[in-house]
Amino acid sequence: MDTSLRNVRTNIVQSIRAHTVKDLEASAGQLGHHFLYANLAAALNKQDVLDLVSRQYTLPIQTGKNFDALYDSLTDVVHKSGPQTGFIVVLEHIPTGPKFDKEAREQLLDIFRDVADYWSDRKVPFRCFYSFSVARAPKAADLEARDEPLLTDKLVDVSPQALRMSSPFNAGYWLTAA
Repeated sequence: MDTSLRNVRTNIVQSIRAHTVKDLEASAGQLGHHFLYANLAAALNKQDVLDLVSRQYTLPIQTGKNFDALYDSLTDVVHKSGPQTGFIVVLEHIPTGPKFDKEAREQLLDIFRDVADYWSDRKVPFRCFYSFSVARAPKAADLEARDEPLLTDKLVDVSPQALRMSSPFNAGYWLTAA
């Protein structure tokens, strides 16, 4: 088995962490799995996320309607198209703004967890890796070209502690003594 995914369960949704998109794509090729990549950096809200995922994964148009349609497209529709060897899926730069809040992010990841369970029941590997958008300083050319500030321009506290707190999956942080 490919060394970069040797210690990663075959049906999981997890932070991209030590993996790179390039390595994950190479692993998909080595394993004979489908590689699905969506860059969500331009998304501001749920509809943007659904549209980008649908377009970048080349899913049916109805996928962009709601999370249930996304689930159906990644499960039943694909299953009915024939035998599947496996999937490596990337959701990069999931938005962290007020129009796509923590609850919306969790709903999105829950859909992919449910998809992983669906494929697990059918003995098909489904690994989903994700990352959240982080604050970035705008470039001078970007400031001149746009009328309104980026949502990330308003973030002030980007200390390591604040970034650790922003991740709902960092249980180690919450369990350490203050």
